[in-house]
Amino acid sequence: MTGKLIGGLIVGFALIAGVSIYYLQVYAYYMTLAPEDVDIRLTSVALQEPEPIRTDAMAAIDSDSSPLRFRACFETPRSLAALTEQFVIYDAAEPLNAPNWFDCFDAETVGLALERGEAIAFLGERDIHDGVDRVVAVFDDGRAYAWHQLNETYQD
Repeated sequence: MTGKLIGGLIVGFALIAGVSIYYLQVYAYYMTLAPEDVDIRLTSVALQEPEPIRTDAMAAIDSDSSPLRFRACFETPRSLAALTEQFVIYDAAEPLNAPNWFDCFDAETVGLALERGEAIAFLGERDIHDGVDRVVAVFDDGRAYAWHQLNETYQD
């Protein structure tokens, strides 16, 4: 009887720990940002400095626990042709997955669109955090997505 009780306690604690870790990773540290609190900027080819761009229909999340947790979905009225002439293109763009509850951001769809040339990635801001760049992918219809990813500083 004692062995069954101890085994049951171990399984119970393991289940509680697993559920807690899942909750902490997927929900606890994220915060939804108000549209006015998100400033999307792209790095200018001429000045090599980030410049703000107009955004509409902004939805964004972030976390203080990691600089890589930022994700944003928005629209921009700027044409893709005008953006490519004025801002730095980011060739190493690799969208990172967002939590499943933040359903406007689909990293797989954005990544495929970048590979197929249906979207173009721009350097938002280099080293927005130490070793982390903000990347912005823009589609021809004005849909746009932003995320943070490691730059060459911390990549092997």
